[in-house]
Amino acid sequence: MRDVYVIAVDTIKFGKHMDKSIKDLAMATATGCLKDAGLTKNDIHALWFANAGWGERGQMTIRGQVALKGMGIEGIPITNVENACAGGSTALHHAWYGVAGGLYDITMAVGAEKLYFSNKNLVFQGFLGGIDIENVLNLIKTLSIFGLTDEEKAKVEQFKQRYQAAANAANNGGAKKSKAKESRWKKYRDRFTSAIVLGEKIGYDTVWKLAKLTAGDHSPFMDVYGYSCRQHMKKYGSTAEQLAIIASKNHFNSTLNPNAQYCFEVPVEKVLSDRIVSWPLTRSMCAPIGDGAASAILCSADMVKKLGLTSQAVKIRASVIGSAIRTSFESDIPEIGERLSRQAYEKAGVGPGDIHVAEVHDASAFGEVVQAENLGFCPRGEGGIFAEKGETSLNGRIPINPSGGLISRGHPIGASGLAQVHELVTQLRGTAGKRQVKNPRLALAENGGGALGTEEAAMCVHILEAPSK
Repeated sequence: MRDVYVIAVDTIKFGKHMDKSIKDLAMATATGCLKDAGLTKNDIHALWFANAGWGERGQMTIRGQVALKGMGIEGIPITNVENACAGGSTALHHAWYGVAGGLYDITMAVGAEKLYFSNKNLVFQGFLGGIDIENVLNLIKTLSIFGLTDEEKAKVEQFKQRYQAAANAANNGGAKKSKAKESRWKKYRDRFTSAIVLGEKIGYDTVWKLAKLTAGDHSPFMDVYGYSCRQHMKKYGSTAEQLAIIASKNHFNSTLNPNAQYCFEVPVEKVLSDRIVSWPLTRSMCAPIGDGAASAILCSADMVKKLGLTSQAVKIRASVIGSAIRTSFESDIPEIGERLSRQAYEKAGVGPGDIHVAEVHDASAFGEVVQAENLGFCPRGEGGIFAEKGETSLNGRIPINPSGGLISRGHPIGASGLAQVHELVTQLRGTAGKRQVKNPRLALAENGGGALGTEEAAMCVHILEAPSK
């Protein structure tokens, strides 16, 4: 296998791009990436395109070919990748493999996603594709908020009294902001449309039962994280306050990232007083939906020298991908993050203590807790304590999610894994500005997607090395 280098990266600003199509987003990041490398579209030998939700809008297949044809990327091999939230890093893995295996000298990975859509029901409904959709009723019955024990329900009430009572009273006493009212006709139309679409996929009887199970103000899509977090709290004593510290840290980091969706701070007390999504997770602890695109260009060592890009070329020391196998929380099998990171460390010839900065998949703040443990940055059960001590802050022992993470940088599904790589390449080049980590030489990206059993259905881990000086 040949050595492979990332010679260019790009990320557009994540957020709400109602006036732009996936084509617009994809072409914007691909253009920026080519500029970073000083290349043209004709220099790319093969491309992998990641996207999860375009099929819901009708573009079921040939997504990459359609998205990039407008800028003249055509004729070359273009492979479409759909691997839930791990799609972007999966595209990167295959672009790496194409160069490492000697098939191509220059490859590209592009991820693009639009999650803002006029019919929000269809957007959230699309997330069901990230679980075993034929088993959706049993899954939601098990992991929904209705599965809270009496003891947990009591803790929820105690939490509300401690952190949210005063905030709610203040909000009720103040002037309420007026919101634009959505027409009743549009609400009915959107619900009816989404019910028809989903009913044709999983059956109308299932849709009816699903509607009753998901009624209320919580999100069943975050219940997987909420349930996992509650098990961690019971076993190790981790706390909601530790999760709030992580969320606040990532919101602060995003204020230093011009590509982040959220660029405002959220103090710990405001994280705790925010609306509960799925106990113990509040809204500020959870990643938002958003639109975005990110990309990377890879090449061989010989091509790096030929192009004169040694000073910006980041070496890929390891690229691994895997799938879920654990089926219960009581299983003795190590979690997928631990399994894959062990492989990555072995391939790179390094260990957890050698990593200087990391981007991990924090669809919720608990994701950062458990992945810090899985990746070996701290002992099992101490991820919350690790963050509480400041070890994962920008000036800590191992800064995690300097970009703001999914929680605050944003999470346009097919682009998220490549956005992680963009951040780490920027850090390793020493060009991250005010959020720059001090002298990083090795970086790690962990990107998971979907939920199957008790762990992510798919995951990629990459270890990157700074350019030679």
